[in-house]
Amino acid sequence: MAAVSGASEEFGVPEFGIPGKAEMEADMAARLLRWARAVKARQARRHSGARMPPPLWLFTDAARLSDPLPAIAGLPRGLCGVVLRHDEATARATLGAAVARLCRARRLALVVAGDARLARQLGAGLHLRGGRLPGALRPRLRHGGWITSSAHGAADLRRARLAGAEAVFLSPAFPTASHPGGRALGAVRWAALARGAAPTLASAVPVPGLRVPEPRVPALGVPALRVLALGGIDALSAARLPWCCCAGAGAIGALLPPRHSVSQ
Repeated sequence: MAAVSGASEEFGVPEFGIPGKAEMEADMAARLLRWARAVKARQARRHSGARMPPPLWLFTDAARLSDPLPAIAGLPRGLCGVVLRHDEATARATLGAAVARLCRARRLALVVAGDARLARQLGAGLHLRGGRLPGALRPRLRHGGWITSSAHGAADLRRARLAGAEAVFLSPAFPTASHPGGRALGAVRWAALARGAAPTLASAVPVPGLRVPEPRVPALGVPALRVLALGGIDALSAARLPWCCCAGAGAIGALLPPRHSVSQ
């Protein structure tokens, strides 16, 4: 799918006639971008003053997106984040340095999956797998770096929260090309898990003129998780996610640059 870098007219969507595949993909990309901006605006209103993750994240993938730099270059400035995976890449540090430079230039958040040392070297945040820390201690990251995590169920969500994750990608929300034939959570199950992970966020009621402090999980004294969706995300599936507990989404295919063919 085309990269989400502007409104639909910027992608050349025809005003009349039957759109072709490229035009349809461009329109879907623009709709996903509008959804992300709406999520960001709603989160800002509901949780004024709280630290909120970007609403839209690109997950790099060595198999499906061997060179992630063009896709990252197409992400809207200041609205998105990047999860650097590419675990098996022989020159992961070199790729990471290029990704970090591009993210800084475009004001994109960056987290490195499973490697706290590389995250520190790049001045990036850290992405946990299933809420598991890569070492015995919580890593020390540069100020402002995000700690995110993947999660596939309630146990992963609890582990991520206790590990200090600020945002978690709950997946697979919908059927995804990354795991063909795998069982997806679906919108209803996804919402139930997300509400359980972040009860204070889901039930918060905004009061005009009142600055709401950072929500905290009772008895644990740690910030409530921001839950984002991953798996099968596009403009149509994202619209099925509940506003009350969805802080954004991650994707691969929906954030590819125009005319990019995903390698199989």
